[in-house]
Amino acid sequence: MKKSLPFLVFLLLSITTFGQKIKADLIIANVNVIDVKTGKISLNQFIIVRKDTILGVFNESRTRRFEATKTLSAKGKYAIPGLWDMHVHFGGGEALVHENKNLLPLYLAYGITTVRDCSADISNSVLEWREEIKKGKLAGPTIFTSGPKLEGYKSVWLGDIEISTTEELKKGLDSLDGLKVDFVKITDNTMKPDLFLESIRQARKRGYQVSGHIPSVLTMQDVMTAGISSIEHMSYILRAATKNEKEIAELSASGKLKGRDFSNKILADFDEKAALTTYKKMAQNHVFVTPTLSLPYLLAHIDEDDHSKDTYLQYIGAGLQKTYVGRVERAMKDDKDAIAFRKLYNEKSNNLLPLLQKAGVKIMAGTDGGYLNSYVYPGIGLHKELQLMVKSGLTPLQALQASVINSPLFLHKTEYGSLSEGKKADILLLDENPLLNITATEKINAVIVKGQVMDQNDIAVALDEVKTKTAKGL
Repeated sequence: MKKSLPFLVFLLLSITTFGQKIKADLIIANVNVIDVKTGKISLNQFIIVRKDTILGVFNESRTRRFEATKTLSAKGKYAIPGLWDMHVHFGGGEALVHENKNLLPLYLAYGITTVRDCSADISNSVLEWREEIKKGKLAGPTIFTSGPKLEGYKSVWLGDIEISTTEELKKGLDSLDGLKVDFVKITDNTMKPDLFLESIRQARKRGYQVSGHIPSVLTMQDVMTAGISSIEHMSYILRAATKNEKEIAELSASGKLKGRDFSNKILADFDEKAALTTYKKMAQNHVFVTPTLSLPYLLAHIDEDDHSKDTYLQYIGAGLQKTYVGRVERAMKDDKDAIAFRKLYNEKSNNLLPLLQKAGVKIMAGTDGGYLNSYVYPGIGLHKELQLMVKSGLTPLQALQASVINSPLFLHKTEYGSLSEGKKADILLLDENPLLNITATEKINAVIVKGQVMDQNDIAVALDEVKTKTAKGL
């Protein structure tokens, strides 16, 4: 039968195309790919990358149809998605903007390819960095930021949007809309309780995820009903684990319970059954938790661990180091009883992590590192946070899930969370299997950021540049 000309042209094109290689920019060859959702390891895989996106993960035979500009041999290495630090702070005022900017390479050097900035007082600079990184004009982790957080009048925090009325709340949220922030942060230093709850409700109506603390006069149920999206820090989780949280809130509101008495009451009223009931409600209401174990643990043990000579301080500017002093000096003034109490309180809080996990609460890994938070270092700090999570009862797999699965899930970023077709090419190559020992996340072979490879030499150069700038005060 005579074939039509269009059919013959189609056939010819098909034959020609069949013989052509598919163009790619990078092939990561013979790597052991960890599925962080299941813990399954696929051996000797080939990750194909074009620009900043993964085209697919294949065995060797299926890889032959691809032709890449660069091939990275990763035999015996383990690949996981780039790590996320879901609670960082850039701050200290305009005089310290340059010191904060120097922290960006530290995150990349330690495999943290995404951070969530939870506000401070240099939001305009952070927003600029966010856009420059997005456009490839600045090297650094992808930044998601709250911009300035919402607070009451005369807050202890600098750079806040201070509000006292619903009209001021509206204007504050309008300003955050204008900044195109990625989520909203609300804290409890001087915010009126009713306005705190209204702030959550109004921010959620505008489509934002809302992170916050819990005022001592409110309960977990109060903020859940208002629609809070995530709770930052374990101290609020411990308070929610009491059998009389409402009574504690009422006593706090009346002024009859404060300071050490407040904390003692929380410990005395702890009830695992009540805790599990509350945590299950949190899971049902899709309330995430960022434990930030590092700072409380460090301060609880500051009497026995002197961090003032840490070698990592060579990367931290003198101005930022000065912001560490206040917390450390306060902790060092504690007497023997106070030291014992803070250790007990910290241990009790941290031990609740497995209970949160059991209840189905999504846990996110975040350090609280940066400005103000003494010796919680940008970069290496997340690895220490993951180790504390495991020490507190999570498995290495659960700790990794807290960083690379739950974190993007919170922000509805579906292009992250696994090494598979269509996902962002933010990849961490490790010399050892982190599922066997979480400290293996520190055994970094290479970091791939938006498809660009940072090998060990690149990492060393980046760290050396930070050290040089820090020494010169640049």
